[in-house]
Amino acid sequence: VQLQASGGGLVQAGGSLRLSCAASGRTMNNGAMAWFRQPPGKAREFVAAINWSGGTPRYADSVKGRFTISRDNVKHTMSLQMNSLTPEDTAVYFCASRADINISVRQSEYHYWGQGTLVTVSS
Repeated sequence: VQLQASGGGLVQAGGSLRLSCAASGRTMNNGAMAWFRQPPGKAREFVAAINWSGGTPRYADSVKGRFTISRDNVKHTMSLQMNSLTPEDTAVYFCASRADINISVRQSEYHYWGQGTLVTVSS
């Protein structure tokens, strides 16, 4: 599975961005997918995850109520709608997938990773 993340850019605080992750190769099968992010100078952290059916996504507390994860299994894509962005959301955002159908917040449990897309939120 190859993952390609896109949609990052520069946005003012309070604005919105939509990230996309396109899967190719063996595609996503029925595994869970997730977004992680790495703020400047910090470790990579969990943002959101979704299982194959799209039901009951899981979010980090820091983004709950502002970000929405979704996936289209026909188009083999996953998205992250980010609203009410703050400078603390500035990071490189990575999409990831795993073979297991269950959601995980652990990076080590994701087998495939995209290259990352930079989101910069100005104050």
